[in-house]
Amino acid sequence: MSYRPSFNGQCCVYEKTHLPLKCFICIWQLIEFKVEVYPVEIFLCLHSNMENVVTAQFSHTIQKVMMKQFEVVEGAETRLWMKSSDTCCERLRNVHVNVLDSCLISGMTVIMEMRNADGTWPSSRPQIIRNSVEEQESYRGQPGVCGLTNLGNTCFMNSALQCLSNTPPLTEYFLRSAYLEELNFTNPLGMKGEIAEAYADVTKQMWSERHYSVVPRLFKTKVGHFASQFLGYQQHDSQELLSFLLDGLHEDLNRVKNKEYIELRDADGRPDQEVAEEAWHNHRRRNNSVIVDTFHGLFKSTLVCPECRKVSVTFDPFCYLSVPLPFSKDRVMEVFFVSLDPVAKPVQHRLVVPKAGKVFDLCSALSEMTNVSVNQMVVADVFNHRFYKIYHADESLSCILDRDDIFVYELSSRSVEEEGDEVVLALYLRERSQYRDSGSGSSSCGTSLFGHPLLMAVPRVQCSRNALYHLFLQRLSGKQVQAEGTSSEVRAGCSTEDSASASCSAEASAGVPTNSQQGAGLQQQQPCETEVEEEKGECLPQTNERKGYQARCRKLLFSIQAVNSNGTTERGMGEDGSAFSFSSQPYVAIDWDPDMKKKCYNENEAEKYVKHQSMEVPHQQTTVQLQECIELFTTVEILEEENPWYCPICKKHQLATKKLDLWSLPEVLIIHLKRFSYTKYSREKLDIIVDFPLRLVISCLSLLLRYDLIAVSNHYGGLRDGHYTSYARNKDNGQWYYFDDNKVTYAREEQIVTNAAYLLFYHRQDKIRQPTLLPPSDSSSSPAQPANDVTSHKHDGMERATSCVNMETD
Repeated sequence: MSYRPSFNGQCCVYEKTHLPLKCFICIWQLIEFKVEVYPVEIFLCLHSNMENVVTAQFSHTIQKVMMKQFEVVEGAETRLWMKSSDTCCERLRNVHVNVLDSCLISGMTVIMEMRNADGTWPSSRPQIIRNSVEEQESYRGQPGVCGLTNLGNTCFMNSALQCLSNTPPLTEYFLRSAYLEELNFTNPLGMKGEIAEAYADVTKQMWSERHYSVVPRLFKTKVGHFASQFLGYQQHDSQELLSFLLDGLHEDLNRVKNKEYIELRDADGRPDQEVAEEAWHNHRRRNNSVIVDTFHGLFKSTLVCPECRKVSVTFDPFCYLSVPLPFSKDRVMEVFFVSLDPVAKPVQHRLVVPKAGKVFDLCSALSEMTNVSVNQMVVADVFNHRFYKIYHADESLSCILDRDDIFVYELSSRSVEEEGDEVVLALYLRERSQYRDSGSGSSSCGTSLFGHPLLMAVPRVQCSRNALYHLFLQRLSGKQVQAEGTSSEVRAGCSTEDSASASCSAEASAGVPTNSQQGAGLQQQQPCETEVEEEKGECLPQTNERKGYQARCRKLLFSIQAVNSNGTTERGMGEDGSAFSFSSQPYVAIDWDPDMKKKCYNENEAEKYVKHQSMEVPHQQTTVQLQECIELFTTVEILEEENPWYCPICKKHQLATKKLDLWSLPEVLIIHLKRFSYTKYSREKLDIIVDFPLRLVISCLSLLLRYDLIAVSNHYGGLRDGHYTSYARNKDNGQWYYFDDNKVTYAREEQIVTNAAYLLFYHRQDKIRQPTLLPPSDSSSSPAQPANDVTSHKHDGMERATSCVNMETD
């Protein structure tokens, strides 16, 4: 039995009758009734007094009932929790629904909590480390002048949050709790209001003036939950976090509950004003939030088909401007040139090379300064006393980072012109350190690298042990050493065991050389009248007999080992001065006895270098104006092959020309400087200085709009690592502050423009509310002076249990 509405165009008459199923379907498509036969009985209490439980029976929304029942102050911000067991609570996020829609049943307990004055909630207020309870409760700082604790590589998030926190219209919207009436729990593109609520919590804590620093742990957790790319504690991009956050806040606060489908229309010759108004109206029909009110503007996009010349004009909304930086085709590199002359010290040069060039281009630039042929140069990256990489001439310069130590070695012309006659050896310097194996009682030798490695072209016919010794000695000493004696004398004084050992220092007739060139490494040895006999320890006169003894017993300065690219011994050298074979890139080590190295090798002198006059010219860092970047953004460009445009006339995709123009600008204009450049051939960060004004005048729709700078997100470092900070102007007192995670210091306007600026926040002057407070009296003090004592007072991120019930199960 049911009631059927009868429609006659003027009135509705209900007739008592039996209806078929299809009629019931028609009825429920027109109207929907929910009849509650038995009222729901619910237990109500406050979080601050959970012993005082009130029983209530009702079928409407319960928030207003509870506020009236417990005499909660009008306008206080509250949260409701549904307690379904002794220890489990579930958050009732949409407090405007009725009892049935909230799934409340009889016997449940609903707990209400009020937000604390410091912006936290009683159920999740973090512990605060202070010297005393009185200090915690009595602290009063400037609202908004509050640090954010780094949870582990979260400086990117902290920087973006500080910039948004100092955006007046957005912060005031959250501080006055206007978001509570606009939380959208049903938006499939949103996050059930959780991002908006998490952001509101952080904002209210930062502006409560009761915290030195806030721990944004819950906010970080929510961000990672809804955007998996931000899970964990890896470093990320502050602009990517900002983009996600603005989009998430918009969808969580979208006033449009049901988005209608709207078909976009091309201009088709209509006036721009008409098309722009239509585009903005259509955008607001689907997107209407505080984010749109504050940050959204309109582009005019003009596409021209290269074939049929079809012109397509559309107007597209934007939330921020991503402007390119002028791309320099040149690059400044610093290298060390190692001459073939063993007496000459390495020379440091500063070169200007093509950014997209090859190693050959680097050698060409250096050749003009040194008059050495490009064909006689080998370029290598030296790291930790070894060759990290030896480059080929056709390799890209993008493989070389600015912080790499690049050495360019001059080789003999024969090593290139007469291929096969010479072999290029990579020469390492090692020092032996003897240690004893306590287990076996035997002793063995370890080695450690030192100094700068060398590249030498050696004739293949001189690849014997004896010949290499003299060649290396010549390279180190800068003086030709004449070979004396026979190969049998090389082994004189060495035992059979020592001769077989790969690290044995053989004795030779070649004496310790003299060298007036200290930079070559070998120290000058003064001839002495008497020398100490090693075995007897006696001082003998310089007789002919004594000189013969010296010729037999003098030790070599070093021994030679074939090694791998890491400087680790792979195999022994040929014995008795015999020749040995090398791999395609042979590596050889000179092993020094510690005593002999100390006596004959001056490591400090060997490390010295001289500067070429090109180093004396100060390196002028490129500076561009922000207006140049904006003009470059609006320059005509050709679409990339990966993103063509479908021409409706040609009926195919075309690489059309595209031009963007600024049609309407928002109240808060965010400008993203595209410092990170990613192309098919290279990846780099552009560290040029963008001279951005504190007061920006920008043309839009033939109008001049004036903006004031209110915040800057900075990035220091390169592609592999870096650190984010921010500058921001407090909306209440107009003072600039520097935010570095949990540390906050005063800042001056002249400090703000640096080559680290990454995101710029501008507020339109006609929308700015003048500061209500005077700047701090010590605002002109040193920028290093802290604005709050956040370095000695930090949160530990732990939650204080105010009751036995876990209130964070959401």
